[in-house]
Amino acid sequence: MAEPVAAASRLLDTLQLAERPRPRAVARWPHAHWLAVGTVCLGAFLGQLTASVTSLVFPALEHRFDAGFAAVEWVSLAYLLVLVALLAPVGRLSDLVGRKTMYLGGFAVFAAASLGAGLAGSLGTLIACRAVQAVGGAMMQANSVALVARGVPERAMRTALGVQAAAQALGLALGPTLGGLLVTHASWRWAFWVNVPIGVLGMLAGWFLLPRTFPDGRCAAVREKDSRFDLAGLVLLAGSSTALLLALSAASGLPLPGRAVAVLLLGAAAAGLGLVRQERRADRPIIPPGLVNTPGIRAGLGVALIGYLLLFCPLVLEPVALAARGVPTATAGLAITALPAAFALAATAGGGLLPRRWTDAARCRCGALTAAAGLLALAVLPAPGPWAAALPLLAAGYGLGLLLPANNALVMRAIPAQSSAVGGGLVNMVRSLGTALGTALPVLAVHLAGPATGGRAVPLLLAAVALLAARLSGR
Repeated sequence: MAEPVAAASRLLDTLQLAERPRPRAVARWPHAHWLAVGTVCLGAFLGQLTASVTSLVFPALEHRFDAGFAAVEWVSLAYLLVLVALLAPVGRLSDLVGRKTMYLGGFAVFAAASLGAGLAGSLGTLIACRAVQAVGGAMMQANSVALVARGVPERAMRTALGVQAAAQALGLALGPTLGGLLVTHASWRWAFWVNVPIGVLGMLAGWFLLPRTFPDGRCAAVREKDSRFDLAGLVLLAGSSTALLLALSAASGLPLPGRAVAVLLLGAAAAGLGLVRQERRADRPIIPPGLVNTPGIRAGLGVALIGYLLLFCPLVLEPVALAARGVPTATAGLAITALPAAFALAATAGGGLLPRRWTDAARCRCGALTAAAGLLALAVLPAPGPWAAALPLLAAGYGLGLLLPANNALVMRAIPAQSSAVGGGLVNMVRSLGTALGTALPVLAVHLAGPATGGRAVPLLLAAVALLAARLSGR
């Protein structure tokens, strides 16, 4: 794969599409790095907005396409599968061809696919558009953490990562409310069309405000003789994640043969073992074992996966649980907004309430324990209505807002600068895997136990997982 990567890089130079510098006035401004952070926040906001809006349109899609919950779930899972498979390899490509180039291209692909998703006339077409949308999402997300971590002074890294996390949380917070309003007063199609103007704005902002990856703007693959790409690792990663989520979806009611779950789980395990072996012997692995096996990075990636599992499970589960109690979609959306709204507050300002001498590891543990308390309350409350459910969701969201920015800072400090996009891709890959599991687990619980029992059992399980995150933090 060396030649295609280098050839693509030379083509960019030939077409004079190599990264352009920022205007001099922007580059010379002492606080220009915050403009770059703001641009990255547009992508973070866009990615999480589409994730949380989509969960609110599931009932409308079931009615429009006459499909079951397990089939409609693939509007989310198709996106997440492609995202999980591409984040690490796109991070590798970004280190070669430029993070700014890939980030701007991601906005373009995402906006175009969002337009197509809104125009879809069948569930299959919608799922295909979501898969293309995920390609653009991977191009943005694989670079977002690296652009922030390598673009701000060391003293401002945790604050900058907190601002980025807050932008993600703002997208999550607006998603349920916006999704409920769009479904009620307009159409499910607007849940996808709303991404188009944000994508155009992101392209314009990135062109002028993001710094070049390389001093001369030329792709690293043009200068480097070794630009090999781990295609086998990409195939094994995609195979293992796809088989795992297919197994969960089959167990959740997707119409597949009865033995499909066991076969898929075995396939996921085999592909996972093959991936480990491949990455150990690959010259340019998409998941470098040297990074993953570093104790601080390994534990931090585990905490990132758990954090997004905890964040997305309630966002998918609570609309179903509240709908089973007769709560209107718009009201449920407003109540569920408590979780990401508290996340945004904690990610930006919540750390200021903690002692300044606390390390990032201590902040992680405090956040994980707070999230566990909120999720435990959600599990034991006696059949809460929408506003009673909002209180434990507030606590869980606030705890996650303390946990995730501090954990991201720990991970990114441990990653070498030359591998920042690969490391950022790994962080976002485990985030997306956590999101995918957080989407699939509630569907499985509702299918096996019903909305009422599942609505209690899942938060109880999540509280235990949050305690595990507290134990892993800072190790």
